[in-house]
Amino acid sequence: MPEVATAIPEITYQPAVVSDERPWPPPQGQWTYDDWLRLPDDGWRYEIIQGELYMGPAPSTQHQRVSHHLELELGIFVRDHGLGDVFSAPTDVYLPGQETPVQPDLLFVATERGNIIAERGVEGAPDLVVEIFSPRTWLQDRRVKLPLYEETGVQECWLIDPATHTVEVYILQDKTYALMGQWGRGETVRSTVVDGFAIPVDMLFPRSGNQETRD
Repeated sequence: MPEVATAIPEITYQPAVVSDERPWPPPQGQWTYDDWLRLPDDGWRYEIIQGELYMGPAPSTQHQRVSHHLELELGIFVRDHGLGDVFSAPTDVYLPGQETPVQPDLLFVATERGNIIAERGVEGAPDLVVEIFSPRTWLQDRRVKLPLYEETGVQECWLIDPATHTVEVYILQDKTYALMGQWGRGETVRSTVVDGFAIPVDMLFPRSGNQETRD
């Protein structure tokens, strides 16, 4: 997930017409859907959550490697069993009650809920979302997006940490997330929403000389 932008010097894009009554860029806490539409396509990842702008650089190769391995295995399993659809970032997800979309690293929508899949993105809470930590964004993934997914009814959320080679799985019980467990190397993580899907943690983190560390 992108990191929170406390100062926004990088954004120099100006809309064709700017109201004298509304500054650009807006102050934190006042970002809107219209502001999000004005952001440049410049390689940065932008998300607006409850009026706050979050931004981050393109994912690292380690981040993309983890995402690719999980998307491949989950996608094949879901396809072979006719369970639904798997999407990867940047897919816009319009969560219930939220004006602006978020972009989970991966998400799953069950077949019976396929009506929430639209041309512009997913219009509703996915059944499963996955966030892969990056050194500069892991706090926002945990402290901002995890509670948001809980509040908006996402049934299962995976938090994957390349720095510790661990996977946490949260499941929604009585509208509150419960930690199903944390898995590390040598263990196998399983989904409750995608019935029957399991993947060895070692498959997500092939041994190599590259490993992310946190700031």
